[in-house]
Amino acid sequence: MGLIKAAASAVSSTFHDQWKEYIKCEDLGNDILMKRVSTPNGIISKDSAIQVSPGQIAIIFENGKVLDATAEEGIYTFDQSASPSFFAGQFGAVFKEMWTRFTYGGGTNKEQAVFYINGKEIMDNKFGTPAPVPFQDWSHPIPNQMTGAMSPLRVEVKCFGKYTFKIADPATFMSRIAGVAEEYRKDDLCEQMRSEVIGAFQNVLNELGNSNHKVPVLELPSSTDEIKKTMDEKVFDQPIRDRGINLVGFVVESVTLDDESNKKIDNYELSSNSFMQQGTLTGAYAQAVQDAAKNEGGAANGFMGVGMMNMASGGVMGGVVNNNQANQTNQGATQNYDPYAQNNQNTSTKFCSNCGNQSNGGNFCTNCGTKL
Repeated sequence: MGLIKAAASAVSSTFHDQWKEYIKCEDLGNDILMKRVSTPNGIISKDSAIQVSPGQIAIIFENGKVLDATAEEGIYTFDQSASPSFFAGQFGAVFKEMWTRFTYGGGTNKEQAVFYINGKEIMDNKFGTPAPVPFQDWSHPIPNQMTGAMSPLRVEVKCFGKYTFKIADPATFMSRIAGVAEEYRKDDLCEQMRSEVIGAFQNVLNELGNSNHKVPVLELPSSTDEIKKTMDEKVFDQPIRDRGINLVGFVVESVTLDDESNKKIDNYELSSNSFMQQGTLTGAYAQAVQDAAKNEGGAANGFMGVGMMNMASGGVMGGVVNNNQANQTNQGATQNYDPYAQNNQNTSTKFCSNCGNQSNGGNFCTNCGTKL
C-alpha cells in the first residue's frame, strides 16, 4: 500500500473525476500541530486522492501502523497494491522506521486515516521569567581589596521574549505527544514548553554571565545570536528535542532589574564617581604642591592657593595637608635654630642710624645701644 504522485496535468483536468475520494486538510495555521482526516466510512479506497499542501506532512495509518507518508507537497493516488513510496525528502529515513516499527502500545485504530502534521515554523510563542533570576554582571566589576581580583556584581533580572519551534521528527512527536488524537493544538503543548524554555534560558544566562562570555546584563536583548548558539551547543533544550521538536528562533525582548539590583547599580555608580573625584583632587593637589615649590613669588603665596583649593574640595585633602604641616613642624623643631640665617633669608639688611654699625637682627644696636 503506498502513495503514487499524480501527474500535474491530472489536477486540473477531467482525470480529477477518476478519484473515488479526495482527502485534504485545510491550512493548519499557527495553532494546529496535527489533525486527523479520513473518509466517512473510515476506509481509504484504492485510487483515492490525498492532497498535501505546502508546510504539511501526511502520514497514512491503518490499525495503528504506518502505511506511507510524505512531506512533499502535491496530490497523490493511494494504491493498496503498491509498496510504500515515502515521498518524504528529509524525512525518508524517519518514515521508513515508522512503517516498520510504529505502534501505539499494541492498540489498534481499526480504520484508515491520514494524519496531517504541521511542518511549518510555529511562531509567536511568548515566555517570561515568573520570578527574578540571578545573573553575574561583569559590566559592574567589584575589586577585591586584598587580592586585586575582580568579581561580577550579582543582580536579579526578569526577562521576556518570544521563541519559535518546528516539528523535526514526526514519529517521535506522534508517539510521545500527539498520539492519534483527532486534533492536537499548540495550546495543548505550549504551557509545558514554556516552562522548559525558561529552564533552558536560565542555563544560558548562567553561561553568558561567566568569566568566558561576560555579557553585560543590559545587552542581553541584543545578544540573540549568542543566546541561541549557546543553547544549541550546550543542548539546554534537550527535553524539548526529546519530543521531536526543535527550537528555531529565540528572542529576548526586554530585561528588567528588580529594585534591589537597581539600588546596587546606583550605589556602584555613585561610588565609582566618588572614587574618580577623589582621584582627580589628589592629582590636582599634588600638582599644586609642585607649582607652589616653583613659585617665584615665594612658597607662601603658592601654598595659599593650595589651601583655598583644599577648602573648595570640602576638606578632602585637609587631613593630608595638616599631617604634612605637622611633620614639617616637628622636623624643624629638631634642627638647630640659626637667627642670622633666618634673618638673612627673610629680612633686608639694617644699619644703625647713630654709628652706622650693621644690625644683627635685634632691636638695639650692639655697638652704641641706639634703638633701631
